[in-house]
Amino acid sequence: MNKWGKISLGMLLTVGLLTGCGQNKNDNNSAAAGNTDKAPTTKTITLGTSADFPPYEFHKVVGGNDTIVGFDIDIAKDIAADMGAELVIKDLPFESLLNELSSGKIDMVISGLSPTEERRKAVDLSDIYYKAQQAVVVREADKDKFATMDTLKGAKIGVQAGSIQEDIAKGIEGAQLTSLTKISEIVLQLQTNRVDASIMEGPVAKSFVKNVKGLVITDATPEVEDDGYVIGIKKGNTELLDQVNKTLTRLNSEGKIDEYVAAASELSESK
Repeated sequence: MNKWGKISLGMLLTVGLLTGCGQNKNDNNSAAAGNTDKAPTTKTITLGTSADFPPYEFHKVVGGNDTIVGFDIDIAKDIAADMGAELVIKDLPFESLLNELSSGKIDMVISGLSPTEERRKAVDLSDIYYKAQQAVVVREADKDKFATMDTLKGAKIGVQAGSIQEDIAKGIEGAQLTSLTKISEIVLQLQTNRVDASIMEGPVAKSFVKNVKGLVITDATPEVEDDGYVIGIKKGNTELLDQVNKTLTRLNSEGKIDEYVAAASELSESK
C-alpha cells in the first residue's frame, strides 16, 4: 500500500449511514434538545489510513466537499456494511498506523499494507486482497539513466517512511534515502532535483505520472518477497478478522475489487 504539507492528525471523515457493530456513540443532539428518553446509539468501525496514496486512498472534492476516496475505502465500506456498522475514517501518517491500531484508537488499517513478518508480530493481518508490482519513478530526462535496479546504486531515492518501498531502497547499495510521510512530498523532491528517483506502488506511480508533467516510470523493476496487500487488525480481535476475511472472499468472488481498482484509478486521474 501503499498511498503520499503534513497530514492533519486526528482528521475524521464519516461515510455511510449504516448501523451495526463496533463502538457505541450517544446521540448528544437528542439529549441537548431536552429529550429525556434514552438516546439512540450508533455502532461504528474506525478505519486508519494514509490518504495520499492514489488510487488506494486519496482526497478528492466530491459534490463540493473534500472526501477520502479510493478502492481501499470502497473495501472498508463493504466491511462496515457487512457488519451493519457506520464507517469512520482517520487520516494519519502511514508510519503511525500500526501504533494507533495496537493502542485501540482505530479498529483496522487499510492503506496499501504489505504482510511483512515484522507487521505480523505486531498486529493480525487479513488474507491478501490485492497484488501490485513496484515501480521506479524518475524525471523524464533520466528514464534511460535509471533503467535497471543496478543503476540505482548510490542514487538519491525518495520513499514513503515506514513503507515496503523504504525497505526495498535500503537494500540498494550506496543508496541515499529521503524518507517522507507523503508521496506528494516525494514527487516534489523529484521535481526540484533533490532526489534522483522514487520507488512506489505500480498503481500509485501510474497515477502520479499521468497527473504530474515531467515524470516517467522506468524499466527498472524492484523485487519484493512480501507479495500482495492486507488489512491490519488489532492482535487478538479474531471476530473482526474473521468478518474482514469473509467480506474479502465475497468481494473477490464477485469481481468487485477489480471493479473498485478500475473506478478509483479513473477517479484519481480525473481533474
